[in-house]
Amino acid sequence: MELAPRARPASFVSSDFRHRAATRNARENLIVGMLDTPRANVNANVGLLQLVLALGGFAIGTVEFATMSLLPQFTRELGVSVPVGGQAITAYALGVVVGAPLLAIFGAKVPRRTLLAWLMAFYALGNLASAWSPSFASLVVFRFVSGLPHGAYFGVACVLAASLVPANRRAGAVARVMLGLTIATIIGVPFANTMGRAAGWRMAFVLVAALAALTAVLVLVIAPRSPVEAGASWRRELGALGRRQVWLTLGIGAIGQGGLFAVYTYVASTLTEATRVSESTLPFAFALFGLGMTVGLMVCGWLADRALMPAIARSLLWSMGAMSIYALAVPHAWSVLPAIFLVGCGGGLVAPIQTRLMDVAGDAQTMAAALNHSAFNVANAIGPAAGGLAIAAGWGWASTGWVGVLLALGGLGVWSLALLDQRRTAPSNSVAASASPT
Repeated sequence: MELAPRARPASFVSSDFRHRAATRNARENLIVGMLDTPRANVNANVGLLQLVLALGGFAIGTVEFATMSLLPQFTRELGVSVPVGGQAITAYALGVVVGAPLLAIFGAKVPRRTLLAWLMAFYALGNLASAWSPSFASLVVFRFVSGLPHGAYFGVACVLAASLVPANRRAGAVARVMLGLTIATIIGVPFANTMGRAAGWRMAFVLVAALAALTAVLVLVIAPRSPVEAGASWRRELGALGRRQVWLTLGIGAIGQGGLFAVYTYVASTLTEATRVSESTLPFAFALFGLGMTVGLMVCGWLADRALMPAIARSLLWSMGAMSIYALAVPHAWSVLPAIFLVGCGGGLVAPIQTRLMDVAGDAQTMAAALNHSAFNVANAIGPAAGGLAIAAGWGWASTGWVGVLLALGGLGVWSLALLDQRRTAPSNSVAASASPT
């Protein structure tokens, strides 16, 4: 008698089917993830992308700081005095303050990759127009136009870089993007000055335009393609302006970083008038400052990835100590030059501030990140003005260091308010979260 084949239990068939289905779904999800998830798509190229974004920052930093040193050249050619020529620098800073929030709003529904490329192309055209300027009035207009994409570029670049790394490495990613700005003070500015003296100030703007155009192309080639986030709109970006923590964080930067500019703006005059060093020492002093900012960025980024708010406080405390040392060290070259490096290290504050804004901005990431650079330029207005008043009052060139200490202390005061506000609102948020259904 032939026995019929033994049928497999229904549970075994069901289990086998589920296993094969799960394997197939996992394989499909892996393929879809590789195609659609930006982090997976560019994981191997994240470092290269950060380098490209830093190149854009290098171009921006080079022309922003080199314009100050090229002031005598273009004022002489365009027939205006040096004090009047300073309006071109002011126009650029005003463009940064105005352009950062406006372009964040108008670019809310544009993919970040595309927006970054357009911002760099816009920056290239603005600098080409500056090089072409037939009169001082036209130069002022074109410097304002060139400043418009500055803050938006850094804001979008930092948000993009942070989105491609784990949450505990965001501050480091932001710091690496911002390195371009600090390295520009070490390499870009001296090179632009040399080119300006050899071939005319217009060539410095042409050089920066070329770097900006190159960045735009490289961003299109390397940055990941990703769709616009669901719900992205100008209204959502404006929501950042209604968040108290956003304003407090911006206040930390606008006041706390003002001390850095109070010292930096008058370093050249302080060294030649009070320390009595030769002008040939100035490039070395500015390079030390830029090197300090570079070191400060990397250290602050590392600290912020471990404890964000404490990293901000430590940076401000460092600045207070460094600027106190600077004020005391001014009479002697052997002491003031290392002090300039220490002051520069305080410039690393920009990385944790940028990361903090991402934390408190909710869905309005681009607006908050861009506003950081508006705050940075507010600091660039407050610091020199306060330092200038101290010098005019007869307190001496070293007084800019003490002004810097007071501004850093003010930033620490705003930091304390932000921390108190955060702790005050945290319990209510926790209660609301625990009361919500799970």
